[in-house]
Amino acid sequence: MTGWFADFMNHPATYLKSGWLQISVTNLLVILLMLAIFTLAIFLPFPKDKNRHHE
Repeated sequence: MTGWFADFMNHPATYLKSGWLQISVTNLLVILLMLAIFTLAIFLPFPKDKNRHHE
C-alpha cells in the first residue's frame, strides 16, 4: 500500500491513560461520535405527515 492511508496506518496508536482506564484516541472519537448520533436520534423529532388531520 502506498499513499496517505498507508502512512497513517504505519504509526502506532496514541493512548490516553487515567488510572485503570486506557483507551486509544481513535476509539474514544468513535465512542463520542456514536453518543452524539444517539443523542440526536432521541431529541430530533420524527418527520410528520403534513396531509394527515388530527382526529
